[in-house]
Amino acid sequence: MSPPASLAALPAPLYARLLGYGTRRGVASMILGMAAFIINDTLIKLASTSVPTGQLITMRNIMAAALIVVLIVATGQAAHIRRAADRVVIARSLIDVIATLCYLLALFHMPIGNVTAINMATPLAMTAAAAVFMSVPVGWRRWTAIAAGFLGVLLIVQPEAEGFNAYSLLAIAAVAFIVARDLTTRRIDHTIPSLVITLTNAIFVLLGALALSAWEGWVAVSWLQVLLLAGAGLFLIGGYLLIVDAFRHGDLATVGPFRYTGLIWALLSGFLVWGDIPNLLAFAGIVIVVASGLYVLHRERVKAREEAATKPGG
Repeated sequence: MSPPASLAALPAPLYARLLGYGTRRGVASMILGMAAFIINDTLIKLASTSVPTGQLITMRNIMAAALIVVLIVATGQAAHIRRAADRVVIARSLIDVIATLCYLLALFHMPIGNVTAINMATPLAMTAAAAVFMSVPVGWRRWTAIAAGFLGVLLIVQPEAEGFNAYSLLAIAAVAFIVARDLTTRRIDHTIPSLVITLTNAIFVLLGALALSAWEGWVAVSWLQVLLLAGAGLFLIGGYLLIVDAFRHGDLATVGPFRYTGLIWALLSGFLVWGDIPNLLAFAGIVIVVASGLYVLHRERVKAREEAATKPGG
């Protein structure tokens, strides 16, 4: 597979020389992209111990937005920035403001492994939403997997357990808004560059964070916290770019399942940084969510092959 046109004129980086432009690169980019997102979560969670949420997100997104602008200019896409005003792009960004705030508030008050595990139910929720709101046919096998996955989320949340963390409800709300955001993404004009969409998203989340920080107030931060937030912004953008790269170099059915490696990174981070170990019920729920998600992806791959076989010339 040839490299994207926007990158073809740039010198081939070591990353491309090592992994090429095929499925192997797509899988590697997905695994590294999920690792980048978890490092972002870890760094911003570390910085959150004494800094209000709105201030944290504001500082991170100022740095992230500046980096995105540099990337847009460097890749010759500056002329497309005006397309950030597209109504669907704006709608997507507004939804993501709520999704981001819900997710980060949950992250700051829960073990990173548990938050990530709940977030991994997003593909299941997406399939259910597509069936309900877009009339996409979903067979009994996938509905069973979806139901099992949501049961797994309940085992992670444990609403009846002593010490139940109510912030897990915010993690579930984040999943719902992420699904709404991704359904909106499908309506965006394909000619609008991914970096422009990412910039719009970063700016709207920044505005939402500024509004929140006006209510929470600001506090003095140390140089260590500034470095943590700068690193978080860097890994956040790196994660976005790697995920885009993954789907440009590998098909969804092959690359998609590797998003669950994010859970491995999250559990590793939670253990190494905070000493978090999920209890038996939560661990069982994590296994169920991952198994259900992988099965749904498998069934969608089978269905795609069956539909291709029934088409003329298939």
